[in-house]
Amino acid sequence: MEKLINYLLQFGQLNQQQIELVRNKAQETELKKEAYFSEAGKIPRRVAFINEGILRVCFYNSSGNQITKYFMDENSFAVDINSYTQKIPSSEYVQAVTDCKLIIFSREALDDLSATIIQWDSIISKITAKALVDKVNKLSPMLNENAKVRYLSFLDKFPQLANRIPLSFLASYLGITQSSLSRIRKNIR
Repeated sequence: MEKLINYLLQFGQLNQQQIELVRNKAQETELKKEAYFSEAGKIPRRVAFINEGILRVCFYNSSGNQITKYFMDENSFAVDINSYTQKIPSSEYVQAVTDCKLIIFSREALDDLSATIIQWDSIISKITAKALVDKVNKLSPMLNENAKVRYLSFLDKFPQLANRIPLSFLASYLGITQSSLSRIRKNIR
């Protein structure tokens, strides 16, 4: 819970009573590897803060292939923000890449925090703005460069993720086959 509180305090001030309220509205839970936090076709009703682990956002293309859009790791919030705010079914899945420890807020809990803590909406707005910038930077660098350059770019931007993500998910993110990724990795060692 301390990671969450420290993260929130980067975006605004909360007094001790407000921090206790946040703690009381949050629920700690675990999500096993490959389990889904949210699914396409459903309206997201909760938001997660990733305390430990990695989640990925993915979808199925028209050919039925699963495509990874981006990964989220510790000290990130996870939700399909568009579907959550508009209360419409999501087109994406949020899946655990590793075993995860999450701190969950229900829609009702977030509404209560918004109604009770004056600066809450400002804090959430700043977190959302940062998350949108991060999302753009994490989106798969599809097809602008060759596969080797995309892989090297991933290693450069996200060195903390490289050894924690299955090759199949990383290949999907890079827009290449797993065998192509294996060849690239072999040739750069």
